Amino acid sequence: MTSPRSIAAVPAHVGGGLLAGASFGLAALRRFTAKPLHPRGAVVEATLTRSRVQDRARASGVAWIDGAGVDRVLARTSRAVGLPARVPDVHGLALRVPTGPGRHGDLLLASTGWGGVGRFFLTASRVPTARPLTTLLPYRTAGGPVLIGAEHMDGDGRVRLSWARLAGPWHAFAVLELPAAPGVGADASVDFDPVRCTLPGLETYAWVRRVREPAYATARAARSSRGVGRRVESRSRQR
Repeated sequence: MTSPRSIAAVPAHVGGGLLAGASFGLAALRRFTAKPLHPRGAVVEATLTRSRVQDRARASGVAWIDGAGVDRVLARTSRAVGLPARVPDVHGLALRVPTGPGRHGDLLLASTGWGGVGRFFLTASRVPTARPLTTLLPYRTAGGPVLIGAEHMDGDGRVRLSWARLAGPWHAFAVLELPAAPGVGADASVDFDPVRCTLPGLETYAWVRRVREPAYATARAARSSRGVGRRVESRSRQR
């Protein structure tokens, strides 16, 4: 008999397949550019404040999500296709979180729905804050698959991060505070890669790697051919 978890996983696979198709298409069109997806964006240094989970029923089982902490992160906001601002586009939020000396984990979120099925499908809007964002594809954890989501809280640059088990309820665990003005670069080069760089306790499923890795490999190759590299990461480590 098919389990509810297996049924709930179907939208994730469908959404992943659509993402793969879009990635391959844009990578082919832009194979000579450094970023086939999210070609332009703004990179800032931001503060991510995580609150300790008090209720075990709301715990994810992932120490990084459930524990308290304050992280200085790099955040990049962007438009997926790079269309003009007056045209609706899929919006992205990338986070680089330090996990130890010389180590980091990357989170990539894109504008989606927020409901049980909609959270697995991309949505477009003109205004970056108009739609919630999710990782679209789940992470493997000791307690089962987990999605990370983000909602813009107000007009002052605060973003609420939450986690959920596939189609389950969202549980808030952190607040991201974005500065009003760019602090690193209007569109600095940062090689975000959630496949290679994961946060502790959030593992990448093999099928997710198959969906994501070709697009990231194409982008890495394009950046390497242009000498686009680690300028922002070097500056961040020096601070």
